[in-house]
Amino acid sequence: MAKGTVHKWEFKARFRRGAYGWKSQPAILRIRQAVSEIKKVARTDTVLAAEGAVAFLERVSPALEHVDSSSGAIGVAVNRALDDLIQIIAGAPSDAKTRADWLSRLWAAYEADAIPYIEALGDQWGELCGSGELASEWADSLMDMTRMALSPDPRLHGYFRGTSACLSALFRAERYQEIVDLVEGEQIWPYKQWAVRALAAMEKGATPGEVLEFPP
Repeated sequence: MAKGTVHKWEFKARFRRGAYGWKSQPAILRIRQAVSEIKKVARTDTVLAAEGAVAFLERVSPALEHVDSSSGAIGVAVNRALDDLIQIIAGAPSDAKTRADWLSRLWAAYEADAIPYIEALGDQWGELCGSGELASEWADSLMDMTRMALSPDPRLHGYFRGTSACLSALFRAERYQEIVDLVEGEQIWPYKQWAVRALAAMEKGATPGEVLEFPP
């Protein structure tokens, strides 16, 4: 694409707030088309594709707010899209300013995700940061609320949307012992799994960002 040219994403016009009625199939088709459009661009320009992925993730949940999700089909379609688009964003060779902008926009979408459709972003936040240094900065920014949410003190313990993102960022930054300390005594598996991964990484010398599989 020529310098200064603004790329026109076809999917943007199809993903406005409340764009779909209750039927899931039209929305599923549009999700697949959007992902295909982004992946096609990724063949020649990964940074532009990542920008498109961020724009899609900003729009997808508001666009689907009226869709009937009882069958689970729309959730599966979104999750498959997330798997593909997170890889594109994480792997894009962006400069620091661009990635900081992407993360800011994704975080706003993540916090506003009421359904939720894009909650899986939290588990992959460390990878989305693109580097251990930036992941460490995000972990620090989320640490106080995460520590409170995971506190053994019932007066403090509670839900914080950013807990998974903080643990993911700590893992990407190789701050394994802090994960173990934070999750000590926690019984909820989505959080506890990070301590298991951290212990495995410390024992086996796993590389940053390596995905270690454990049973649910």
